[in-house]
Amino acid sequence: MNRPSTAAGQDLPDEANAAAVQRIYLEWDAALGAKDIDAAVALYRPDATLESPLVGHQLGTEEGVVRGRIQLRHFVELVFASQPPKRRRFRTGYLTDGALLIWEYPRQTPDGDQQDIVEVMEIRGGLIAHHRVYWGWRALATLTGGAR
Repeated sequence: MNRPSTAAGQDLPDEANAAAVQRIYLEWDAALGAKDIDAAVALYRPDATLESPLVGHQLGTEEGVVRGRIQLRHFVELVFASQPPKRRRFRTGYLTDGALLIWEYPRQTPDGDQQDIVEVMEIRGGLIAHHRVYWGWRALATLTGGAR
């Protein structure tokens, strides 16, 4: 009998997958807040990819993709070194089908505006396989010097 598949082509989640998704959601934020490179990189599979406009900006490349933990570590080091000390990380929860983990950092927060970003992570084997970061207008303006 065939089991239904998720958007990422994985079997439907079981309790272990649901726990992994929640763990990654919480631990990613903790690593980001603490600027803990080891904790952040440990959440990714060895062959993981990360796609973001920030990749090309930080690495000076045309392509916005890093591949594998070695490139990922270098990119995360650069991001954490240049991240504003009090970068806001307000979010209101996440969406998941057990294989995809999605959340938003909305522009408007109870304490004022922040960078508007959507994070999408494909989870496989309890780790991040693919991570895509979509930037809104306010976030993109920080790369071009349009917003302070």
